[in-house]
Amino acid sequence: MAEHRTIQRAALLDAARSLLSEGGTEALTFPALAQRTGLARSSVYEYFRSRAAVVEELCAVDFPVWAAEVESAMRQAQTPAGKVEAYVRQQLTLVGDRRHRAVVAISAGELDAGARERIRAAHGGLISMVVEALGDLGHEQPRLAAMLLQGVVDAGVRRIELGAAEDPEQIAAAAVSMALHGVCGRAS
Repeated sequence: MAEHRTIQRAALLDAARSLLSEGGTEALTFPALAQRTGLARSSVYEYFRSRAAVVEELCAVDFPVWAAEVESAMRQAQTPAGKVEAYVRQQLTLVGDRRHRAVVAISAGELDAGARERIRAAHGGLISMVVEALGDLGHEQPRLAAMLLQGVVDAGVRRIELGAAEDPEQIAAAAVSMALHGVCGRAS
């Protein structure tokens, strides 16, 4: 019985990823989850008390995997600048991944304060990955620089998700250039 519940919970999370990927947080409804999984709507409530609970669990499950992929890309880089580039590029590459939708969905503001804080802490862990590389590049305030860098990444994510006129690779290249060379766009 426990295994059956685990399978159903996994199916609900997978359906939630698809719904978020297809239509954002508005598409993530309990009737839609029930329809996608073949469960009764009342059964969905046995697993999750709200849409926010679904999003929170997706973040708890998917964010560590996503962060590990960013960390792995950074580990492969040989220089501090290469680590920063990997940090930016890997996050922008993951935009198309359905797991990323769950992470982005937290901006919907539906989560309670405790859930937002847990997810913010996980996001802080992601930012912490790049602090050392930024320090090695000579930033006087590497933690602040990391938070600002994440803002550049977030802007790139939004641009890609909007289906902007630029190709995602162009957006990634511009974000890396901004990260490494500022608004000048080139090394001086």
